[in-house]
Amino acid sequence: MKPAGVLPRRQRLAGLSFNRVLPNLMTLLGLCIGLSSIRLGLDGRYGAAVLAVSVSGVIDGLDGRLARLLKATSRFGAEFDSLADFLCFGIAPALLLYIWSLEPWGAIGFLPPLMFTSAMALRLARFNATLDSAPKPAFAQNFFTGVPAPAGALLVLCPLFLGLAAGEHGLFGLQALVSYPLFTGAVMVGVALLCVSTLPVWSFKNFKIPAAEILPLLLGVVVFAALVFADPYSAGALAGLAYVVMLPFSLRSYRKLAREAAAWRAGLVAGRGSEGDSSK
Repeated sequence: MKPAGVLPRRQRLAGLSFNRVLPNLMTLLGLCIGLSSIRLGLDGRYGAAVLAVSVSGVIDGLDGRLARLLKATSRFGAEFDSLADFLCFGIAPALLLYIWSLEPWGAIGFLPPLMFTSAMALRLARFNATLDSAPKPAFAQNFFTGVPAPAGALLVLCPLFLGLAAGEHGLFGLQALVSYPLFTGAVMVGVALLCVSTLPVWSFKNFKIPAAEILPLLLGVVVFAALVFADPYSAGALAGLAYVVMLPFSLRSYRKLAREAAAWRAGLVAGRGSEGDSSK
């Protein structure tokens, strides 16, 4: 029996802490921004639309890292993130480019968006399937299989970035070229193939930077940030071009690490064999 005048203890609320919900809230915010880009494109505000897709890409890069930092990773979060990625990076860019460039070609012009969106769905489904598969070798942990969804959206929007930049600088010949349906469709098909390919691509999750290259990297980030504020459309096109240039180096790095891992395994097997022979 409790003494008189002592208040009963309040029961603690059951449920998840805010830290565990925060990454999902960020994913939801990115989804809303990606969906809003479609509305902006329907209104003809293509500049705002591509910037909205870019912002959703930044949020997508942050929510996963935040979840790992707060130890709030879950299967629900992974599935929700994939669904948001499909909308923001599979559907929104395809519709934007169709409205901006491909609509005059009618049903034929709709084929590249169909291919790109289908490829993005397959790429995300393959990524989800690997969550339950056997872990990759240690050297392969820092690589994606195929171009990831946010990078695919960046690459496929390069014609729109270039067209907007060319229009602002009065380069109407370049604007007509990059907005021509054949050029836009070819870019979409090429990026779709990159997304579903088995090309190893740096993930930058555990990317180590040599100490001597930290200062140049910081200066480069400052220059790129200044370009983003001064001319965001040119910055988007330049980022896409830099990503394409990076792909062969990523493949070379993967092959080098694979050869080193194979040589190490061969040496280990040979060492065990010699030990077995000496024990006889």
